[in-house]
Amino acid sequence: MFLKHLDELRSRLRRYRKIHIICDNATCHTSSEVALYLHEHRDRIGLHVLPSYSPDCNPIERVWWNLHDQITRNHQCQSMEELLDLTFVWLSHRNPFKVEGRSVYQQAA
Repeated sequence: MFLKHLDELRSRLRRYRKIHIICDNATCHTSSEVALYLHEHRDRIGLHVLPSYSPDCNPIERVWWNLHDQITRNHQCQSMEELLDLTFVWLSHRNPFKVEGRSVYQQAA
């Protein structure tokens, strides 16, 4: 999926000579297949991997910390469905991006 995403970025951002991507240290971003792809497209894509644990460098961590403080810590939900509902309501009111759909849980059902 990550390689497909990189292809889509190269296609969508054709007018840019170099695309810089900042990623976490997940295996899907650092695999040998990704390394080969990046070598082949080194003139167009620069991948910058954050340190293994760097919450201060990754702005999304602030969202997760706040979500944890406001919703998941000490909640009194009776089911995962109820907790997910609270989470998506919280995200829809506080994030600059629109939450589309529910989650992997909904798709699996």
